Parts: sequence; C-alpha cells; structure tokens
Amino acid sequence: MTTNEGSTDIRLATAADVPAVRAVTDAAYHHYIERIGRVPAPMEADHAADVAAGFVYVTGDPVVGLLVLVPRPYEGRLLLESIAVHPDAAGQGVGRRLLAFVDAHARALGLVEVRLYTNALMWENQKIYPRYGYEVVERRMDGPYDRIHYRKRLVEN
Repeated sequence: MTTNEGSTDIRLATAADVPAVRAVTDAAYHHYIERIGRVPAPMEADHAADVAAGFVYVTGDPVVGLLVLVPRPYEGRLLLESIAVHPDAAGQGVGRRLLAFVDAHARALGLVEVRLYTNALMWENQKIYPRYGYEVVERRMDGPYDRIHYRKRLVEN
C-alpha cells in the first residue's frame, strides 16, 4: 500500500470509509497489544459512531491515515482522540500532514489548545509529540490504561 504522492487531501470520513478506518487503525496499533498487555483503546473504538458524529478525518486513496478529532469548545480545546498511519505508509510524511491538519482544524474552530494522550508503553510517541510542540501535562491511569497526557497551546499567527 502506498499513498497517492500528489495527494495531501485530508477529508471528513464517510460511512463508506468505516472499513478502511478500522483496517488502518488495527494495522497501526496491533503491534502494541503484546507490549501493553491489552488491545489499545483505538482498536476498540466504535468507528462507525465516530464517523457518523463527524469526528474522523482520512487521507489517501486508499485510506492510509486518519485522525479522530473531538471538539470540546466549552474547554477551548480539541481532543486528538486517535491518530493512525498504516505501517506501509510510514516515512512518507502522512503523520506530519495529519498533525499539521490538527492545528489548522483547531484554529478554524476557534480553539486555543489541542490535547492528546498516549499509552505510557508507547514510548515511540513520547519522542514524536514534543517535536510537534506538545508538552506533558500529566501521567495518570484512565481505567486500565496508563496514559501520558499532552497539550499544545496554539498561538495566533
């Protein structure tokens, strides 16, 4: 699977994208099952409900990356619930484009902050997010998941 080299389009997912959303999420997170000792939360998400709610954005044809973005305007922030890139598309800039979209989307909604979290055993992510301006807010147990919570404050351009 490769991305369409000329395509940088990120679009709102439709019901027809649900199988691809599930497949990309499973491919991106499956290797963590053994490490964390359980299925990662994004793999258990109700993808159809998230798509129907307008929270899922996809990129690629076929889909190779996605975001689950939950606006929380009452908190002034956007929650990046999940980001997934198919392993076959790794190293092609998909993740970088998706993270840039998150910032632009939050700004377009008038939100001043992006929040996200990652499992404490997904140490690769702990190296990535600070490079994109995220800072650790706290580490806490959320049900069975040991999570590190991050935030990125968006400044006016």
